[in-house]
Formats: sequence, C-alpha cells, structure tokens
Amino acid sequence: MNILIQRVQHASVTVNNQNIAQIQQGILLFIGLEKTDHAALIEKACKKVLNYRIFNDCDDKMNLNVQDIKGEVLVVSQFTLAAQTSKGLRPGFSDAMHPDQSLPMFNKIVECFKSKYPKIQTGEFAADMKVELLNDGPVTFMLNF
Repeated sequence: MNILIQRVQHASVTVNNQNIAQIQQGILLFIGLEKTDHAALIEKACKKVLNYRIFNDCDDKMNLNVQDIKGEVLVVSQFTLAAQTSKGLRPGFSDAMHPDQSLPMFNKIVECFKSKYPKIQTGEFAADMKVELLNDGPVTFMLNF
C-alpha cells in the first residue's frame, strides 16, 4: 500500500462536473493498492496517517498531526501509485491490485479512517476525478506499507 500524503490548505474532488468532496485545512491522501496488500495493513496505515506529525506547532516545528489541528482528511483512490516506473517510457501496472479486490479494501480503509476520526471525505472509486488542491508548504510524503 502506497499513500501519498499532502498537507493542504484546501482540496476538492469533482466527478462529471459535480463537486463530490471538499475539505479545508488538513490532508489529502492518494492511496495506491498493490496485489500483495492485505487487510492487516489497514489499521497500521490509518493510525500512522492520523498521527503523522506534519503540521507546525508554535515553534514552527512539524509536531502536530491532523487531529491536533482539527483538520480535515480527503481520501482518494489512485491506482497509478502502484505503477512500476524503473524501466521503459511507459508505466506498468501488473503489481496494482485488481479493482474487484481493491474496491472492498479501499472501502475498509475509508471505514477505518471514519471510525477513528469524524472529518473524512472521499473521492469516487474508479471514477475520472478532477482533484484540486492547494498544497501547504509544499509538504508531501510517500508512506509505504
């Protein structure tokens, strides 16, 4: 499981010209699932993301997590994060989890986040989404599980 986490001032998802999700200050998560991922990773990933200290405290140090600042979380499925890019000029997706397995796993991830923190929004799985964001910093991290 690959999670790209971005600290944002705001972010939104549009599908078919309709805004389906929108957050203010918080984190935008792009989640890429691979064939080898399993349900046991979900709890670990949720805890790490919600406790990951990427917001500045009063001393301008990254010591606060999204919960500390009462920020919001936008969770977006992005299979391209599972791409192999080391060879050639076109990404390969043979390691990406098939949608039949990744949809239930993505839903479990979202439920895990919602069970731990109330300010969760999501994109639409497998949709052609337009994601807008204002990255704050910029602060971006790749978390691999």
